[in-house]
Amino acid sequence: MSRTVKLSMASAVVRFLRAQYIRRDRAESRLIAGVFGIFGHGNVTGLGQALEEDGGIELPFFQGKNEQAMVHSAVAYAKARRRLGAFACTTSVGPGATNLVTGAATATINRLPVLLLPGDIFAGRAPAPVLQQLEFAGSQDVSVNDCLRPVSRFWDRLNRPEQILSSLPEAMRVLSDPAETGAVTLALPEDVQSEAFAFPVQFFEKRIYEVERPSASAASVAAAVGWIRASRRPLIIAGGGVHYSDAAGALGLLVSATQIPVGMTQAGMGSVLAVNECSLGAIGVTGTSAANAIANQADLVIVVGSRLSDFTTASKTLFQGREVRFIGVNVHPMDARKHGALPLVGDAKAILNQLRRGLKGWRVAALHSRHVARVRSEWARTREKIVAAGEDGRLSQVQVIALLNNECGTTGTVVHAAGGIPGDIHKLWQSNASNDYHSEYGYSCMGYEIAGALGVKLAEPNRRVFALLGDGSYLMLHSEIVTAVQERLKITVVLLDNHGYGCISQLQRSRGGKGFGNEFRRREAVRLEGPWLPIDFPKNAESLGARSLQARTPAELESAFAAARRCDGVALIYVPVDLRDDVPGFAWWDVPVSGTSRRPSVRRARRQYDQAQKSQRFFY
Repeated sequence: MSRTVKLSMASAVVRFLRAQYIRRDRAESRLIAGVFGIFGHGNVTGLGQALEEDGGIELPFFQGKNEQAMVHSAVAYAKARRRLGAFACTTSVGPGATNLVTGAATATINRLPVLLLPGDIFAGRAPAPVLQQLEFAGSQDVSVNDCLRPVSRFWDRLNRPEQILSSLPEAMRVLSDPAETGAVTLALPEDVQSEAFAFPVQFFEKRIYEVERPSASAASVAAAVGWIRASRRPLIIAGGGVHYSDAAGALGLLVSATQIPVGMTQAGMGSVLAVNECSLGAIGVTGTSAANAIANQADLVIVVGSRLSDFTTASKTLFQGREVRFIGVNVHPMDARKHGALPLVGDAKAILNQLRRGLKGWRVAALHSRHVARVRSEWARTREKIVAAGEDGRLSQVQVIALLNNECGTTGTVVHAAGGIPGDIHKLWQSNASNDYHSEYGYSCMGYEIAGALGVKLAEPNRRVFALLGDGSYLMLHSEIVTAVQERLKITVVLLDNHGYGCISQLQRSRGGKGFGNEFRRREAVRLEGPWLPIDFPKNAESLGARSLQARTPAELESAFAAARRCDGVALIYVPVDLRDDVPGFAWWDVPVSGTSRRPSVRRARRQYDQAQKSQRFFY
């Protein structure tokens, strides 16, 4: 008869999480690094009590200030850890739980692990409806936590304490599986968290989840090698999967041996460093002229670890080669087969090494290499003109990016997400280290930046971490400045103020529309067209415990960077910038234009849209 230990369900969850480990290439670490939490009546006397009594040495607790932000920090941690570690996030029942939904979607879309532990309504139902309970007439078994089902890779409601015996191991399996990972939600009814049960002691023994490196089949690799050897204008697209499998080194060896040029997605930046002669930089809607020119003419595209989103494919207009074919290298079978690709399903590092061995002695044609060198040189000259200082001496967004690029060097990481910044920084960034660029663009979630910087700092405490964001994102979610101050974490927030949602304002105008609803102005008559709102961002940051700095010229920004280096905690550098588009685009993005507008500029934009749609291609 197996030995048992009597614990509350919440205490059993904590004890189990402490014993979970993940291992790859013989390197072992905790699967659950800690817990972010905000307590309420739905979890404070259950999971909160269990965490307090646990002591926090092996499973430290971090106090969040916003539930969505907690998940963003957890997602950024997992991304920086290459998916070899995750955080749990606990909330009360009700609005705390529903605040998790955006973060959960961010995690699942980006294929990054996070464990969500929201409180739930009473399983016993005696006091129903409890405070914050959604009453659904069609069922007694529905709560707001059901909102998390479609954005979770695994979802379960634990109505009995013994259900964790089967549910928790399955949750850990999904979190540690590179093909299946994403948000995992275990809804914990308030009464069940505190209920005692005699759990088998064996359940709490150390478990290690091994991350294997599966190779592709010999037949599929041989077919891919044949396609590559027959190609005249090949291109590699490097996505986030290169980093998650720690395959940048393997990709570098393949590129060095074959001279196949590389374009990188937002998540794949840094896969090949800027100094590499085969690096074409960013690809797609926010791509460089070099990468997109090579993609436009490619006869073979080798996609490594990318979902091939519309920004990467320029809404399926980027690849115009008459007989272009695709090879998909991905741990997820669905992604490996996109665009009718020849699928190489498995670990990116293992498969890149297989391809390199199969291609021994082969390299791209000299004509292709010369073309790559030419477009690289042309882009370098274009970039130099874009980031050049303006005549008025004031900073523009692109100059801030260029100066921050220099400031990061090899020891810094920039974290960014939604708005206009990702478009400019993706195009202009020159990676000096594989982990100097951290973008959340799978979900393009405003408010990720500061919380994400906190998560990166927890994952990589020795790196200098910068959060680069606009005033719109800052207003949406800046609460984790307080958490960073509380934890004595040194991060630098670079805030660009263009008085509104500048990215969408530019998109609106580029499609023929009049600026509407995107600038931070007072209401005048019936429209928001009055004076700018006087928002004092530096004072706001100071009130949260940060040191504030300001810069309006390149010299002032460099001085602010120096001051931030000397700062022990959170520093915010406030930079006012003009609302203008400084960077040309080199690809199309499918954003439909009104077909019935009476405005002449919109009608012209619609004709251009109809024409551009004709370039969309589908591959089977």
